Amino acid sequence: MTVSAETTSAQPVAESARERAPRSSSTSPSRSAGSAASTAKQAPSTFVHISEQPFTLQNWHQHINWLNVYLIIVIPAIGCTAAVFTPLQPKTAILAFVYYILTGLGITAGYHRLWSHRAYSARLPLRILLAAFGGGAVEGSIRWWSAGHRNHHRFTDTDKDPYSVRKGLLYSHIGWMVLKHNPKKSGRVDITDLNADPVVRWQHKNYILVLFTMAFLFPMAIAGLGWGDWIGGLVWAGIVRLTVVHHATFCVNSLAHWLGDQPFDDRHSPRDHFLTAIVTFGEGYHNFHHEFPSDYRNALKWYQYDPTKWLIWFLKNIGLAYDLKTFSQNAIEQGLVQQKQKKLDKWRARLNWGVPLEQLPVMEFEEFQEQAKTRSLIVIAGVVHDVTNFVEQHPGGKALIQSGIGKDATAVFNGGVYDHSNAAHNLLSTMRVGVIRGGMEVEVWKMAQRENKDSTLKSDSNNASIVRAGAQATRIQAPVQGAGAA
Repeated sequence: MTVSAETTSAQPVAESARERAPRSSSTSPSRSAGSAASTAKQAPSTFVHISEQPFTLQNWHQHINWLNVYLIIVIPAIGCTAAVFTPLQPKTAILAFVYYILTGLGITAGYHRLWSHRAYSARLPLRILLAAFGGGAVEGSIRWWSAGHRNHHRFTDTDKDPYSVRKGLLYSHIGWMVLKHNPKKSGRVDITDLNADPVVRWQHKNYILVLFTMAFLFPMAIAGLGWGDWIGGLVWAGIVRLTVVHHATFCVNSLAHWLGDQPFDDRHSPRDHFLTAIVTFGEGYHNFHHEFPSDYRNALKWYQYDPTKWLIWFLKNIGLAYDLKTFSQNAIEQGLVQQKQKKLDKWRARLNWGVPLEQLPVMEFEEFQEQAKTRSLIVIAGVVHDVTNFVEQHPGGKALIQSGIGKDATAVFNGGVYDHSNAAHNLLSTMRVGVIRGGMEVEVWKMAQRENKDSTLKSDSNNASIVRAGAQATRIQAPVQGAGAA
């Protein structure tokens, strides 16, 4: 989530100020302009943006975005200090809490899900209210905030991500707003829909007025006119409330990319965690959100905390919101299954499944018998296993396993003496040393693999064979008992 108090309208002010800078008295304006033009043609520009320059004692202050420092650090620090000396009246405490919720939802339901992602549509009265309360959160105009947030989604975790957590947790939380960045390194996004919204245009043009009115004057006036607590309204419902809203929503940029699980995709940093959801009005199910950004929900299950989703649903039922967008359950479950399979594949890759059958050497049965005279070899389902180091550990006793050395023990292993467990077949696979030519049609199976013919082999995302429980190469159907002689 993009959060800052800087508005794009501040840039032209700085540019016009530079244009009005006085020229040297020793050079005429026309001559100066001509010389500058000539110089520009002769030599390329050597301008380096301050963000690309190292911090020094001489230039450190140029790296700082001072407007944001005042709005998100200095003013909150002054207000929190004043709160120590300002009694908190019960009515003012209730006002501060309610206004904290309204301004927080102005960001999550308004700036984020309505304008940034168009997850639903809103009637004009609702858009005005969300623009007003969102402005009271002092996180920039809708237009600026939404453009940055679309950048964040398009370029997540890259250099073009305005608040990439790859640059550090503190940077993604607040540092990106305190330090200047090169606008030429920002990605480009389409905001034509925002420019077409008259509410967005008006709020952006008059953002400073909206900021001070909704963040400070409005709560102060309610407390002052309501029960005479002008100072308490400004300090507690204004500045202290603002500080809490700031760091609650800042956590979506930082904590939601650092703490929690990744049930849908782990290629990027967004994560799901209920603690982040509690802090951020339901925005903490961030892995889901980055996979399905235009879904009006962040939390899927009924018991997951997402008051923003509940509010949007309620507004729909009273006619202020409509066209609520959701991704299909099929698409959501596809993502869950794929990520679970990916995790299983990583887990599977760490385990020893034995030498793959296609990599085992082929030996004649007579060769197997000859080698079994010097080491403990057993054939099961056409696969040769070296059980030398397991004879003493055999749960059924070494006499039983020794009785199969140098022989085909397929029937014995698969129910003739004991129908071995799934774990026994998996353990046996780690003892493979070869295959018997023609045994269990192993050679035919290997040829089909080389020729890419249809076969029963299944591979995971690491191109490793998947061995399902009960489908090991050594497991065969127990022979059917024939009728006894009459």
